[in-house]
Parts: sequence; C-alpha cells; structure tokens
Amino acid sequence: MNRSTFQQLLSFFVLMAYGGYFLGCSNSDNSEAVVFFQRANLAFKSGEHRQAIKFYNEAIEKNPDFADAYNNRGLAKYRLGNAEEALADYDQAIEKDAEFWQAYFNRAEVRADLNDLKGSADDLKKIQTVYRDSSYYYVRLGNLQIKQDAQSAAQASYEKALALDPKNAEALTNRGVLYFNQKQYDLARADFQQATQLNPKQHFAFNNLGIILAREKKYAEALELTDRALALQPTQPYYLNNKGYLLLQLNRPEEALRLIEQSLKLDDQNGWAHRNLGLYYLTQKQSNQAVIALKEAERLDPSIENVYAYLGGAYQQSGDLALACQAWKRGANAGDPLAQEELARNCR
Repeated sequence: MNRSTFQQLLSFFVLMAYGGYFLGCSNSDNSEAVVFFQRANLAFKSGEHRQAIKFYNEAIEKNPDFADAYNNRGLAKYRLGNAEEALADYDQAIEKDAEFWQAYFNRAEVRADLNDLKGSADDLKKIQTVYRDSSYYYVRLGNLQIKQDAQSAAQASYEKALALDPKNAEALTNRGVLYFNQKQYDLARADFQQATQLNPKQHFAFNNLGIILAREKKYAEALELTDRALALQPTQPYYLNNKGYLLLQLNRPEEALRLIEQSLKLDDQNGWAHRNLGLYYLTQKQSNQAVIALKEAERLDPSIENVYAYLGGAYQQSGDLALACQAWKRGANAGDPLAQEELARNCR
C-alpha cells in the first residue's frame, strides 16, 4: 500500500465554518460590489469555483479595498489547486485589513502547503488568542507540527481539538495517522471508523482503513473501502495506487497495472507506486523491468515497505543471486522482516 499517503494528505483535512475554510462576510458601502460578492459566495457553495472567481473579480473591481472578496477569491483559487495565487489574495486581504483573522487562518494553510513552515507558524501564532476555543485551529496547528516533524506536539494538538469538539472528524483522522505510524493499529482503526461515521465523505479515513485491512491480508474487504475513497476522489493518485496493489494481491494484474500507471501519470514522484509497478513486473516474471521500477522506488524513498525484499526477488528471478543477497542484506539492516527472511533462506 501507500503509507506515505498519510503525511502527504494530512493538511487536506480541515473543515471550518464553510467548506473547510473561513468565508468572510463584510459590509460594504458599495452595493454593486456586495451583490457580486454574494453571487460569488453562492457559486462557491455550489462548487463552481471558476465562476465564483469571476464574480469575486467583479466585486474587487467595484471595490478594490474589499478584503473579504480577496480572501474568498483566495479560497476558490486554492480549491482549484492554485496555491501561489491563493497566497497572493490572502496577502491582499491582510493588507486591506490587518486584523482579518480569517485570512491569517487561511494563509497559514497555504503557506504550509508551499513549505513556508515558519510563515505558517507565524500566522497561527498571531491568531492563537482569537481561536483559542476553536477545535479546527488545533487541527491546523497539528498539521503544521506534523510537517515540522514534531509528532508529540501534533498529537497534543489533535487531543486538544477533540477535547473542544469530540465530533471533529478531521482531528480523529489525523490522530489516527499518528497511531498508525506508531504501529498502534487498533487505535488507528477506531479513530478512522469513528471519523467515517461522523462524516461519510472522509475519503482519507476510508483509504486508511483499507491500508490497515491490507496489512491483515483482508484484501477484498480493503478493496471495498478503497473504492469508497475513490468514489469520493476518483483521481487521487495514492488511492489509485493502493487499489492497484490490492488488485495485485487479488490476482488481477492487468487491472492493477492500469491503475498503477494512472497513478504515476498523476504523480511520478510517488515511490510506493514505483514499488507496486515493480511488484507487478515481478509477478509477471519480467525481472529487468522489475529491477528498474524497484530501484526507482528505492531512490525516491528507501524506507518503503518491502522494497528491498522485492528488489532482491527481482535480482534472484534474473539469475543474479549475489545482487539479490546484497539487496536483502540492505533490507535486513533496515529492519524489513521479509528481506530478513529471504536473506536467511537464500544467502550464506
């Protein structure tokens, strides 16, 4: 499966007063600007983000000091994947109103996405007092702390979020990630299950539950959950890759290959997808292609589960036991139990 999905997707799950973020509402003396602003908000609520941006543009043209319109246009751009343009709009909103706390909150997220961790931390610190009773503030803080590799602090933030709101599905999902990484799978499962009960659109939690079931070799059940995640996010590359892995385990290799290749087209830097591509070639006894894919997985992330075990298997399949033993030894030294087994079985 794709364990790296966990940390890469943590920042996606912050549900605020509206659709995951704060939409501002201000009174403007310019009635035309307000009309366009209201139309834009309705379009945003309907998921018509490009149309919303057009209306926000009109509102800003009518009133260039309309801070809320900049903020909300930034939200729409962020939803369309335009993080840098969203950041520019949040900057404008704050320039127009230095106490526009919602814009700081939203800017903290996009700064974290752009790997400006200090800037994100500065924004969250600035609004800490204002949002001291907000469960979602602590989710965002925890997400940032994950990126800062401060796991204990992140867990404390998610605990604070849940103390303020026990039904915060995002906090449950992200705390479940931490439990998973700590190999506390039962606690992770409980958090993911509760998150999906609270919010049936928690595709990330469905995906994570599938990963846990796959570890238990319950591949058919895991596939059902991964399909639920994909029904909500059909082009999410990690979910596509995870489904490909499950199909490999269910002996449906051609279907698996299509999904893994689709995942790589969407994100060719995902080492887990390269590993699964290598596993496909290994099952098809195409050892040379398997070696190429698995070495790419190793290059991208040598901590990927079983990458050395499979790489050794590919070398063995090609008839090069010496290279196979070298790969298994690297895996054994890294603590990969499957590589340790292969090393003990095949190498002296």
